[in-house]
Amino acid sequence: MNHDCCPYPMMPNVPYIPPQAMPIDPNAIMNSIEPLVLYGMQEAQVTGVHHAMREVAYIAYLMGKGYDDQTARMIVESWEVNEAFPMG
Repeated sequence: MNHDCCPYPMMPNVPYIPPQAMPIDPNAIMNSIEPLVLYGMQEAQVTGVHHAMREVAYIAYLMGKGYDDQTARMIVESWEVNEAFPMG
């Protein structure tokens, strides 16, 4: 596969969208993610860094899929078993 057209290798089944085709507002991105970062930092104090990083990543993924932050957080919290994520 030729990757000369883009700086990153393409992921399977994910079309490449050139940066100029995507309207990006860095302030909007930072404003929507900052509360999640702060939540992750607080969560790390209670559950540990590894757990908090996973939780924040899962929430951010769901937010990228269109869920609002509160719903995404509730979904991810529902995946926990005894304050841990079962890996499998």
